[in-house]
Amino acid sequence: MSERLSSEVRHWLALEADALDSGRADPEAVLPVLAGSDLFRVGVPTEVGGLGGSIGDAVEVLASVASHSLTVAFVYWSQRTFIEYVVATPYEAPRERWLSPLLDGQLAGATGLSNAMKFLSGIEELEVKVAAEAGSFSLQGRAPWVTNLRKSGFVVAVAAEGLGGDPWVVAVRSETPGMTRSPDLRLLALQSSNTAALRFERAEFDEGDVLHRDARAFIAQVRPAFLGLQCGLSIGLARASLRAAGESSAARGGAVEARLTTTQRRLDHASHALIEGLLDGRFVSQAGSLFALRIEFAAIAQAAVELELCSSGGRAYLSDRDRGFARRWREAAFIPIVTPSLLQLEHELSRRAEGPRA
Repeated sequence: MSERLSSEVRHWLALEADALDSGRADPEAVLPVLAGSDLFRVGVPTEVGGLGGSIGDAVEVLASVASHSLTVAFVYWSQRTFIEYVVATPYEAPRERWLSPLLDGQLAGATGLSNAMKFLSGIEELEVKVAAEAGSFSLQGRAPWVTNLRKSGFVVAVAAEGLGGDPWVVAVRSETPGMTRSPDLRLLALQSSNTAALRFERAEFDEGDVLHRDARAFIAQVRPAFLGLQCGLSIGLARASLRAAGESSAARGGAVEARLTTTQRRLDHASHALIEGLLDGRFVSQAGSLFALRIEFAAIAQAAVELELCSSGGRAYLSDRDRGFARRWREAAFIPIVTPSLLQLEHELSRRAEGPRA
């Protein structure tokens, strides 16, 4: 995979990575920088305004961003995944409403389907419900952790228990009466990612806001892109740590060099398997293979960050010497818990191993 970021974007990421992680940088600047290089159009069909290519190309963009800043990569993941929802919906109205401003970075897209992923694995109930009254629809409930809730405007996808019991996927604009955004959550890292909680109290929407009336079928369709792009977070982080470890004098010969070689081979092998599976479509019907890859990428990222620490020694532990490592260490702590978390994926793989569910 080759570097897909312009020198201007790389320079901005290098300057702002630590400030974005700690919350000292303006999160409103992130989307314009990414959209200015048309990065949200990568892998989107040309007939709907994209640059063409595949979702594998978008994974590479995300990994390239993540090698500089996981905060910005997480925002990219949310925006680009929401764009996948809008491209995949069978209805024309959401595309007419949302796609152009999403691709231009004028509107933030938030993928609030964490609860739905757990619901489909039997881990928890849906926290949002659809109600109908006097010919209108509304949402009631909450979404406790959503990223890219840009204060200047966003649209969020939520799964809600539908009128007939089947879950819907609905897109809701930030100015919708009855939807309340909390202050930004106080995160250990990734603080300039516009991550907050949402509450819905009779938040009205219309039929043009519905992305799908069968969340189970829709999520199965978009899950390869959802998780495949998520894998890019680990790929980029692992690349950055392996590169930093390789530049250390401790990596020249001996056990550290051998571990670097082994970890790089693991990363290359898993990356090839990911792109191959995304391109041939196998992950739609073989979701377990994608779950296993996501777990493997998380393990590779952790191994890479530990190698960076071991190769740098005490220098990495000095806060005034190498802030990049400290940031990557905090970023690595996020990888196992981003939904679906590693525990949730392992739970789902165990369920599948026991045989088909009813």
